[in-house]
Amino acid sequence: MMPRLRSAALVVLFAASAASAYDEPAVNLGFTSFLDGIPPAGPGWYFAQYVQYYDAGKLPDLQLPPEAAGADPELEAWISLTQVIYQHPKAILGGANLGLDLILPAAAFDLEADGTPLTAQDGVGDLLVGPYLQWAPVMGANGPVFVHRIELQTILPTGDYDRQYAVNPGANVVSFNPYWSATWFVTPKWTVSGRLHYLWNDENDEPNVPDPTVRDTQAGQAVHANFATEYEVIAKQLRVGLNGYAFRQISDSKANGDCVDGEKEQVVGIGPGALWSFGPDSHLFANVYFETEAQSRPEGTRVNLRYVHHF
Repeated sequence: MMPRLRSAALVVLFAASAASAYDEPAVNLGFTSFLDGIPPAGPGWYFAQYVQYYDAGKLPDLQLPPEAAGADPELEAWISLTQVIYQHPKAILGGANLGLDLILPAAAFDLEADGTPLTAQDGVGDLLVGPYLQWAPVMGANGPVFVHRIELQTILPTGDYDRQYAVNPGANVVSFNPYWSATWFVTPKWTVSGRLHYLWNDENDEPNVPDPTVRDTQAGQAVHANFATEYEVIAKQLRVGLNGYAFRQISDSKANGDCVDGEKEQVVGIGPGALWSFGPDSHLFANVYFETEAQSRPEGTRVNLRYVHHF
């Protein structure tokens, strides 16, 4: 769900080029940041539009086709997310409001190795569906102190996918990606937010792998988190701060049901961000992330814009 100012980063989606690298589906890495545990205007309908540009000059462990062997692959991607949220006004279960979060991504890719184009498919990505519970803020003498949310997010294989492409906007698997997010008000002007996801993936029965004996692959389980801190520099209008994310695969990927040796996927990103509020119902987020420590997945720079409106 979109926080009260509200992640399926989505990341760039790589179909499996080997059963032990680039297997994981697209998830929320950096799409959400400041005030992630709290919606901006309470119950009701929300619309959010995300646009992200991603430029990766490092693709460690990516298996290249023979015509590009020895070349340095590069990736550029434009990613769009359209999100609709509804939060019911009546509180249940200890003061929590029930809500539903829907996200539809789309992506366009440019993948090449020293000028040699590699196969990449543009199109619509996988639909994310998440029922959630949003708790009311814990109040202190000077306003809210702590607020949090739990969402049971599922990624459905509705997006464009073709095993002949090295990069697809869809992953061709069902993934379970629940999360807990929270915001702490250190002072009325200074907050710290975090979001922790768990990721489980079903089998892909049409994998993009060079070995014709591989009938199916299954990406390993993973954990990933977004984190941010910001300070209000113009009352009710401008907040600035730092934002980041981390992703770590925690179990082996599988091919034909058997575990495959290899490095597990990981990456860390961090950078500056800002939030401009046009009023109580409209907000614009801008975030930049510089990635490092990548293994078996791209490493580059992300520029993310997100507009949120409450009706």
